[in-house]
Amino acid sequence: MNNLFEIPSDDKSKEAPRPLADLLRPQRLEDVVGQDHLIKDDGPLARMVSQGRISSLIFWGPPGCGKTTMARLLAQHTNLHFEAISAVFTGVADLRKVFDSAVHRRRMGRGTLLFVDEIHRFNKSQQDAFLSHVEDGTITLVGATTENPSFELNAALLSRCQVLVLNRLDEPALEILLQRAEKSVNRPLPLAPEARAALLNMADGDGRYIINLAEQIFQVQKKGALDVEALTKLVQKRAPLYDKAQEGHYNLISALHKSVRGSDADAALYWFCRMLDGGEDPRYIARRMVRMAVEDIGLADPQAMTVALGAWDIYERLGSPEGELALSEALIYLATAPKSNSSYVAYGAAKTSAKSTGSLMPPKHILNAPTKLMKEIGYGKGYAYDPDTEHGFSGQDYFPEGMPRQRFYEPVERGFEREIKKRIDYWNRLRNEMKEKQ
Repeated sequence: MNNLFEIPSDDKSKEAPRPLADLLRPQRLEDVVGQDHLIKDDGPLARMVSQGRISSLIFWGPPGCGKTTMARLLAQHTNLHFEAISAVFTGVADLRKVFDSAVHRRRMGRGTLLFVDEIHRFNKSQQDAFLSHVEDGTITLVGATTENPSFELNAALLSRCQVLVLNRLDEPALEILLQRAEKSVNRPLPLAPEARAALLNMADGDGRYIINLAEQIFQVQKKGALDVEALTKLVQKRAPLYDKAQEGHYNLISALHKSVRGSDADAALYWFCRMLDGGEDPRYIARRMVRMAVEDIGLADPQAMTVALGAWDIYERLGSPEGELALSEALIYLATAPKSNSSYVAYGAAKTSAKSTGSLMPPKHILNAPTKLMKEIGYGKGYAYDPDTEHGFSGQDYFPEGMPRQRFYEPVERGFEREIKKRIDYWNRLRNEMKEKQ
């Protein structure tokens, strides 16, 4: 039985079957899907191709968005020799051979486009090895990375390359790839409409992955159309792209925190579940939730801190999955609580003032006087015990002598801080009245 994905050849015995993803690899830059901002009209790659000169580049984007394909096509458009290596399998000795070949090729009048997949996996010394060869034009470097280049690549290497951000493929782009697969095989993908939509979702923006899934379906399902349940049984669900030690971790916790700060409980729950699905430790999320309660809610709802700590404690007692329900409940509470960072701002302002005023002593009237000498020099003299006063408030000054009163804390008109503001305004009014009577 002939393989569906063999390519025509005069001698088929010498041709190994090619994966569908390889057969469908675009042959022209304009056939790349999902990256119109780079290859259409006045996009940076379109300009480079029209000028016939490619600068060294870093392609930053998720898996399966076309990084390798575009590097190959750039080499073809500019008649550069295409050399591809992976940082996972390449050492310093291998790099030296690649550079030596590029030097020889340049002497013969042809340049080299060196594509480095997962370039972020090279250490600092390996990255430094590229610098002189990029600088003198021996190679045109095109590096591909799924990680943020700002964190993973040397500043010296980044300064010699232009970083281009590739998009995760959206559903229209993935649909184009499915249609190309159907045209190549010359039959429709045997999926019910709901299953086709589920397949697009399973791909999670990865073009290579969806073509591999389509190839698997074509090979297995000869008659009839698969529904969602049958499709799920046939293909394994793709694990979400999430690295707890890298940018994915920081992106998702940032999205979670800002959703809570923005009082969007639904978005907060979504990012919470995304992190759990990616394997995040719930304790890390619990710790961050306590920070949200302190930093973003504060005294607008003092109970928020107690709720966050309580959910953390419940998780420690119950574990997963029951403990995660307590965290989700606390997350909803935090997201729907009134927000105020006034205590956070007050702390920062007081901290700055404390550093700038050096070692000023407290006023003597609020200092204890356990010895006769201390009493004689004024320690504790004139101190008023507030609970014994008419209003339970003496209005005395507690700042250092010679330092004017400061106003660090400005409560907002939200939540419990409304009540705090009433108290502060009341005390300020009493303080002013006492000064007028003096």
